[in-house]
Amino acid sequence: MSKRIFVVSAVLLAAVASLSAQQMPPWSGGKNNPASRPGYVFQVGDVDNVPDLHGNPVDAQLVLFIGGNQFFVLPSLIAEFERQHPELKGKIFYETLPPGILRKQIASDDTLTLGNLTLRVVPDVYEAGARVVDAMATAGAVDSVTRYATNDLAIMVAAGNPQGIHSLNDLAKPGLRLALPNPEWEGVARQIAAALRKAGGEPLYQSVYVQKVSDGSAWLTRVHHRQTPMRILAGKADAGVTWASEVRFQEKIGNPITGVAIPDAQNATAIYAAAVMKSAPHRAAGEAWVSFLKSDEAQAAFHEFGFKSYAPGTSEGARGR
Repeated sequence: MSKRIFVVSAVLLAAVASLSAQQMPPWSGGKNNPASRPGYVFQVGDVDNVPDLHGNPVDAQLVLFIGGNQFFVLPSLIAEFERQHPELKGKIFYETLPPGILRKQIASDDTLTLGNLTLRVVPDVYEAGARVVDAMATAGAVDSVTRYATNDLAIMVAAGNPQGIHSLNDLAKPGLRLALPNPEWEGVARQIAAALRKAGGEPLYQSVYVQKVSDGSAWLTRVHHRQTPMRILAGKADAGVTWASEVRFQEKIGNPITGVAIPDAQNATAIYAAAVMKSAPHRAAGEAWVSFLKSDEAQAAFHEFGFKSYAPGTSEGARGR
């Protein structure tokens, strides 16, 4: 083992040890809960730890169902929105599960079961990729759709890039361990597939998303792609394709994670959109939230993590065409 790889491995092991000692989930530090009175806090590592349900659903006056890849922007957004709407402080509940899981919850009478807990909470707002929100509008499930931000892809690797990954084509290397979004419920998998085909045609896609999944060297996320940095930190994966904003977040909080840029000709653009649910119990609050997403304050929070403001005429997946 080279000295460089040894040093990187030592850094990763230290990061994992640090994570195990922190309040879970490790990215929140207990600050992602908008409830005004959390009461007794009980957490046991990855057993009793619910990272994607935020706040108190009982008597909530605004309920948001938001695609999970925006989870790190929400604390800033919620704080600013509550500053502008003090009547809602401590009364916002939000979920940051994968968009496909949120749709399954909505289709199941707005009900979700986690372990032995069954929760029914009716969303006021749904946020995901524009293509999905547009389809919900066509089906009559939501009101008019608001586009508010865009994002693009990057390759996430350990700090120092010990495996020498420089392109999407490198992901096909034998023995390279990957963590990839599950196409069953994560829309980003569709964009990653498109990027792989741009970089190396159908053979690259088959190698990365079919053969490696089949032989076990590519692991599909069970919740969403924030599991990719967790697996890299734990030494269980060498790389994964995520949104560039997620690399920025990991770097920002000091985890030994970095990113490899994907050229524009091979990249893909995501457009994020929001809409008020037709069945929204708190329609006025939901409309205020959707409007807020386009505000200068909200856009600044998105920009901090590498998201870009939506420009009319932008097409999803348009980069590299």
